Amino acid sequence: MKKHLVHMLLLSLITAFSSGLLAMEATANQRTATFAGGCFWCMEKPFDTLEGVISTTSGYTGGHTDNPTYRQVTSGSTGHTEAVQVVYDPDKVTFEELLRTYWVNVDPLTDNAQFCDHGNQYRAGIFYHDKDQKQAALATREDVRSKFKDKKVYTEVTQFTKFYPAEDYHQDYYLKNAVRYNYYRWRCGRDARLQELWGKAAKH
Repeated sequence: MKKHLVHMLLLSLITAFSSGLLAMEATANQRTATFAGGCFWCMEKPFDTLEGVISTTSGYTGGHTDNPTYRQVTSGSTGHTEAVQVVYDPDKVTFEELLRTYWVNVDPLTDNAQFCDHGNQYRAGIFYHDKDQKQAALATREDVRSKFKDKKVYTEVTQFTKFYPAEDYHQDYYLKNAVRYNYYRWRCGRDARLQELWGKAAKH
């Protein structure tokens, strides 16, 4: 009986250890991307629809205040911009594909604002996590500059530092408050402007 119990215990430990290794391998294969495109409510949905995207989180990045609140960030005093952090599987979706989705969901021709939201807390930006992301972001920004030859592209390409998740009620806002979300997009003129800039490529 005791031998049987010991055997079962060892088997359980081996199974748990093996499962842990598999979980660590899956986690190690994930990548993170960070994008700012105005109101973070509107930046989750386009990425959530992509196969290979594991999660999106609304939050704040690019500032100088630790653990900022929504009220602090929207005051423009912390230096942060509203952003979305995307965790993805690079075997299913590439960073370049994420960038293509990003660009057609922002207005790159506006400085320190996006649509009806104004201030540096709504500036558009790509916050790269490594040199490959930096190169890809800069390359696509040049493509955007070529498209809008007579305009200035203001979208930042900046090294990522820290990301602070926003308060819970901001997460998945487009799912939890669909009517208010859609009304906000319409009132803000977001979809109309995206259509003007990107035509059929605009996704929302």
